[in-house]
Amino acid sequence: MIWALLQPLAQHGEVAAQGAAEGFNAGETILEHVSNSPIEQPLIHLPTILGIDMSVTKHVFMLWLVAVLVFVIVTWIVRKHLKQSTPTGAANGLEFIVEFVRDSIALPNVGKKWINTWTPLFLTFAIFIFSCNLIGMIPIFDFLSVLNHYLIHADHTSFFGKVIHGGTTATANYNVTAGLAVVTFFAIIVAGSKAHGVIHHFKNIVPHGLPKPIYILLIPIEVMGMFVKPFALTMRLAANMTGGHIAILAVTSLVFLLTEMFKTAVAGMAVGFLVSVPLTVFISGLELIVVCVQAYVFTLLSAVFIGMAIHVHH
Repeated sequence: MIWALLQPLAQHGEVAAQGAAEGFNAGETILEHVSNSPIEQPLIHLPTILGIDMSVTKHVFMLWLVAVLVFVIVTWIVRKHLKQSTPTGAANGLEFIVEFVRDSIALPNVGKKWINTWTPLFLTFAIFIFSCNLIGMIPIFDFLSVLNHYLIHADHTSFFGKVIHGGTTATANYNVTAGLAVVTFFAIIVAGSKAHGVIHHFKNIVPHGLPKPIYILLIPIEVMGMFVKPFALTMRLAANMTGGHIAILAVTSLVFLLTEMFKTAVAGMAVGFLVSVPLTVFISGLELIVVCVQAYVFTLLSAVFIGMAIHVHH
């Protein structure tokens, strides 16, 4: 995240040298490094289909990048494991993740009968969300942004010039988390329909045997609850991933704000060593925990909701 602020600092220095009155804008800098690329300046222009602009933005690019990395790495580990009698190294780690998701998340919620049906989905959620969260902690494009400013000088209209702007954490985008939550929403319906049949699944939304007047109030509440579940999944993941990055960037911005306020680099260096760096390290440590916890929580809640549709009597 410190790399993320080096470019605006350099730009601010150039502006000051030219005698411009504008100063370092912390809010603009923070938003630029957590938001998606502007829709009017996508990385790749694609046609509009059914009123939807299919152009590739920064977060779409990050989704593709993470998907390719996960596919290649997992495939390589599995193929290597198949050539050996016992798993070693990375295969041990992958086996631990698979067994953890199967035994600690899938089995307690969906039961033995459905464990092989739904474990692949939970495993995909866990690994994909964790990978998106983790790669968002690595300032790859911020480092490239600094290189571009001092060495490459790529035009801002080029692909490279566009890709260095915008956030790298795809799961901080509410559209991405909403897409994942929609998968869970339909998985709940499919799970309940496979276990009880389509008609009985929707009948199971409300408890049986209650006085009929109660259903007038209960049915709308339960139907609303069907949509509240994916909404909660959407907001929880995106908000947690966005909040941590904003906190890190805000703390680091103190260096440049105080440098500008006191018209000396000494003030910025002092607050940097005494406040910004320790807090940034601490928050980054918390973010690494959040990376794991949010992938686990999303997967666990999805398993709980699907299990509730299967085991209605519980």
